[in-house]
Amino acid sequence: MPEIVVRDTRVSVVVLTYERAHEVCRTLGELAELPERPEVILVDNGSRGPTVARVSELFPDVHVLPLGRNVGAAGRNVGLLHARTRYVAFCDDDTWWQPGALALGADLLDVHQDVAVLTGRVLIGPEEREDPACAGMAASPLVAPRALPGPRTLGHLAAASMVRRDAVLSVGGYEPRFFLGGEEALVAIDLAAAGWQLAYVPELVVHHHPSALRDSRARRRLLRRNALWIAWLRRPMRHALRATVALAAGAVRDPALARGFAEAVAGLPWALRHRRRVSGELERELALLDGW
Repeated sequence: MPEIVVRDTRVSVVVLTYERAHEVCRTLGELAELPERPEVILVDNGSRGPTVARVSELFPDVHVLPLGRNVGAAGRNVGLLHARTRYVAFCDDDTWWQPGALALGADLLDVHQDVAVLTGRVLIGPEEREDPACAGMAASPLVAPRALPGPRTLGHLAAASMVRRDAVLSVGGYEPRFFLGGEEALVAIDLAAAGWQLAYVPELVVHHHPSALRDSRARRRLLRRNALWIAWLRRPMRHALRATVALAAGAVRDPALARGFAEAVAGLPWALRHRRRVSGELERELALLDGW
């Protein structure tokens, strides 16, 4: 008798990649073995190499969306729009979900109707070291208004998160101007402002085998630039001014930060046009996390 494969139709997986054919094929191979048999959507951010052709050959069931250019984290928005499921689990091309995690995450989102994002426990490399960010989320000082499936957060690791598709789309998804680096923060703030909850669930395990193809200087620049934009977009002006002074001081000593500061200042008119200061209660929680 042939094996009967039952697909969990509640969740699909959106994988984001750029110029990492080897890494993404490994991730897709791991996803193909999951018992949930999820629909997999690959968003290719304009790779010029063999990524699309190789994936199409080796994984014909994967829905490949080749973009004409690299739009960074906003590629996830494309995946969300093409997904047909209530929930979407994100991966980067060097992360994948452990067997059973997708079903558990979908079960939790079924029960907790006010939760928009679940972030899993990330294990790094063959030695499976826990990502330091997980300890911070596990010890979150935020008070939850009701029982959640794990500690309440005001952030998430996108490449290790399962989201309620309609909720993320309702707040605009991932801001294209941010490209990559801390792009999750604005989504988390806007979800919380709209009344949604976010939680860290260590029982949801995600494996991360970091690619060697990464630019740490560029990432540091984008992280600081985007953090300053978030301050201008959502935080009180006193906080935004402190963040501006801090980045300007760092820019004096670090060329990468100097470029990030210049880019941030160039985007100031855009940020002020789209400024929506958060409520006092949400700001108090963000300030608590700032000093924690």
